[in-house]
Amino acid sequence: MPYPELAERLAAVRAAIDGALARGGHQQRVTVVAVTKTHGPEAVRAAWEAGLHDVGENRVQEAAAKMAALDVPVRWHLIGHLQRNKVRQLDGFALVQSMDSPRLADALHAEGVRRGRPIDVLLQVNASGEASKGGYAPDEVVPEAERLTTLPGVVVRGVMTMAPFDAGERVLRATFAGARAARAALAEVGHPAAELSMGMSGDYEVAVEEGATMVRLGTLLFGARG
Repeated sequence: MPYPELAERLAAVRAAIDGALARGGHQQRVTVVAVTKTHGPEAVRAAWEAGLHDVGENRVQEAAAKMAALDVPVRWHLIGHLQRNKVRQLDGFALVQSMDSPRLADALHAEGVRRGRPIDVLLQVNASGEASKGGYAPDEVVPEAERLTTLPGVVVRGVMTMAPFDAGERVLRATFAGARAARAALAEVGHPAAELSMGMSGDYEVAVEEGATMVRLGTLLFGARG
């Protein structure tokens, strides 16, 4: 059986999330998104059997191969950068977490209109201000939130952010609070922005304390890919 430690690891994660919820006091529900990038289809099946029904992939092509190989009805999340020429390959995804620019927003809107079904997205916000990270700058969020109300081909469900690798607690909390403010700005102009996807294997407890509704966990659940 692949990933024999998954159930035990997941139980530990859920206990840690419960503790973080109690400390944080935001009273949100938290979805664990199992990040299966670089792992084979057997990781997705193991996730489903362990009770993880949301799966995150970085690349459209890698996800498509797994979708074709599996019959488990997980909810697929695209969490990696999306090239505009790949928007027609999104039918299998429940949520695009990485809408990181106005040009991509326009392409996703056009595809949602073309297919007659809007695409659910999260606005990727570079809340840490790192030059190496993509996403909207915090000062771009308010004008873009207003512009996005004119694009019916996308439904903005919330915000996604990534904190700096190995950041201290003060920087983590500032980054996650910035994402929370961006979500509030989206909601202020009428978007159904309930989701806050932030927190990965190294910082998910702080993210939950700061209000995360989704945490994206790979190594912590499946181990390092050899």
